[in-house]
Amino acid sequence: MLSQTSEIGRQISEIDTQYRQLLKTILDHGEQDKAQQGVDTISMLAPLSLRFKIQEGFPIITERRISEKMWRQAIGEMIGFMHGARTQAELESYGCNWWKHWATPEKCAKRGLEAGDLGPGSYGAAFHDFPMADGGSFNQFQAVVEQIKELPHLKTHFISPWIPQYQFRGQGKQQKVVVCPCHGWIHFRVLNGKLSLHMFQRSSDVPIGLPANLAQYGALLLMMAEVTGYEPYEYIHSFSDAHIFVDQVPKIQELLTRPPLPLPQMVLKNKKSDLFAYRVEDFELVDYEPNLGMWDIPVAV
Repeated sequence: MLSQTSEIGRQISEIDTQYRQLLKTILDHGEQDKAQQGVDTISMLAPLSLRFKIQEGFPIITERRISEKMWRQAIGEMIGFMHGARTQAELESYGCNWWKHWATPEKCAKRGLEAGDLGPGSYGAAFHDFPMADGGSFNQFQAVVEQIKELPHLKTHFISPWIPQYQFRGQGKQQKVVVCPCHGWIHFRVLNGKLSLHMFQRSSDVPIGLPANLAQYGALLLMMAEVTGYEPYEYIHSFSDAHIFVDQVPKIQELLTRPPLPLPQMVLKNKKSDLFAYRVEDFELVDYEPNLGMWDIPVAV
């Protein structure tokens, strides 16, 4: 027997084909180019923006099953970043362990970092400890919560993951981050008593990275709406470079033959007034009935 939440979810969730349209657009119109990871990409600049009305379904793709482990790690990563986590060990304490593939001793040593350190230019450092001119640090998420509560009409509820001096490389420059932030330019907007989140992404591995990003920023909208007292309305995801690695193409072609299915719903089991009190265990995904999993899509590291 379905719970009341599940029954509501079934009534309002809709079939969503935006993700498969994005994949098809990149395959049909993208250009092949070299990538830092050593595997060519099929890339397209600003192909599409994805828009999800939260009441119509939560943005977890249904073309293939996203495991509970994956979406929980994605949300755990976001919560860790909000708390300033910048090491592999810190992120694991929030439930995300996939950074072990990027924070290796070799990659860290190349950037003058200790093994397991994502660097002072990483997401957690920017979100929670953005460097100030006087030597102090600035917590962007704390500031945006306060500003939304005090001055909701403003168009400046904005967060950036980019600390420029740590991102550039080349002669005379030392990159201080194992992976330059790919996502996290976040704009919150309050309109008619509803909160929306627009996230801009500079670089997106659409088959592997994007499904995790959709889950974590959809969850962020739910958390932020709850702590600021607004209805979560729309999540918008925009891209600069959206790409598919060439070794992923056969799996994506297979994925595109599958039928579209309704989106699930995400429920906050424990609603909290403090953004930083949320943990992965506070989320429950309901009515998720996707196509079969596809666990062997290659991942570029």
